[in-house]
Amino acid sequence: MISSIVFVLLLGATAFIFIRRLKEIRYNINLGRDLDLSGNFSERFKIMARVALGQSKLVARPFAGLMHVFIYLGFVIINIEILEIVVDGVFGTHRAFEAVLGAKAYYVFIGIFEVLALLVLTACVAFLIRRNIGKLKRFSGVEMTKWPTSDANIILVVEILLMTAFLTMNAADSVLMTAPVELLQASGLDHYAGFFFGGWFWVSAYLTGFMPNDVNTLFIIERVCWWFHIIGVFAFSIYVLYSKHFHIFIAFPNTFYTRLQPAGDIPNLAAVKKEVELMMDPSADPYAAPAADAGPPQRFGAKDVEDLSWKQLMDAYSCTECGRCTSDCPANQTGKLLSPRKIMMDTRDRLEEVGKLKRAEGPDATDGRSLLGDFITKEELWACTTCNACVEACPVNINPLSVIVDLRRFLVMEESAAPSELNTMFTNIENNGAPWQFAQADRGNWTEELNDN
Repeated sequence: MISSIVFVLLLGATAFIFIRRLKEIRYNINLGRDLDLSGNFSERFKIMARVALGQSKLVARPFAGLMHVFIYLGFVIINIEILEIVVDGVFGTHRAFEAVLGAKAYYVFIGIFEVLALLVLTACVAFLIRRNIGKLKRFSGVEMTKWPTSDANIILVVEILLMTAFLTMNAADSVLMTAPVELLQASGLDHYAGFFFGGWFWVSAYLTGFMPNDVNTLFIIERVCWWFHIIGVFAFSIYVLYSKHFHIFIAFPNTFYTRLQPAGDIPNLAAVKKEVELMMDPSADPYAAPAADAGPPQRFGAKDVEDLSWKQLMDAYSCTECGRCTSDCPANQTGKLLSPRKIMMDTRDRLEEVGKLKRAEGPDATDGRSLLGDFITKEELWACTTCNACVEACPVNINPLSVIVDLRRFLVMEESAAPSELNTMFTNIENNGAPWQFAQADRGNWTEELNDN
């Protein structure tokens, strides 16, 4: 009874913290501008199924993709086993699903879970070696400070410990369940008797040789591993909401709301488009007052996170910090300051800062800082070639380019702070109708050379 009460309290506290953090993230994302991405449900669902569920873009790099699939499958399927632990913890039962599934089916299910646990262990060890000994270039960079680097290692170590505890628990449990009934009854452990699986579990069987013969010691090992495993799962579920590993949850809605237009199609600003349409409409009154419900004018482009759309903010929370975008970025490859991964990490960090301030002091609170300038520099933005390599490389369809373009729009249209080369081009387009510095009347002069030949 005491054990069940403690478990229920832990479960309730975890659920409370988990839901509260989700509400904070939802509040932060909703700080962004409204964007209508409704419709095209079937097409969006196919993209989500292929990219988020099917891991299609990850396997483009075979080794990393295969190891990630191991961890992904283990995370998804082994969580079914967590349901049994929750039932056992609340009601004080032991392996409650065995009675529901039957001994043979239960034996197969646990065996599959153990194989997946072993695969997760293998993948996590491989990733630890690859990250800390292999020293892949894409895991480094100015944005990969102590915390982002430690965050990845913490998750890998925790998953190794959780899988080890799961297998050790099963090994101790197997020995207990095959112990003589009289011995179990004498020790008050008769609820471990009566489980007949036809043998040891598939993977933990190799650990049973390290188990002691004393049933009381086995019981302690089994219970310690059981509690360590479930408390670790509870702590892990809260931790991921504060780390880059939140992508295991948010990757699904993020890929569902993937931009469906062609990659090279950069949308016009609605406010600018409206002004141009008014200029082209001879019946429009250029001096007409705005509608009463029009609201205050919005910025051209984006200076801070509130100027970005909710989808762009969701992108920031979906970033896995894997560095594929940066490693494929031609500007970064040539030594430029731009790192698309840093763009998304800076956006997320600034959003967390703004969200915390507004929840504490009200929706109108400001701190005098902004995403542009305090987090992302002009040099980073103008290094971008808008080639979409970062968008194509992202395993969860994040679009760093859209953030870069909106920040550059603000620089050009609100602050007239474009580089001198661009200002020259803008002037030529305005005066000559072309980016070159000669009159429109002379634009066809080059054809005279063709006539001479």
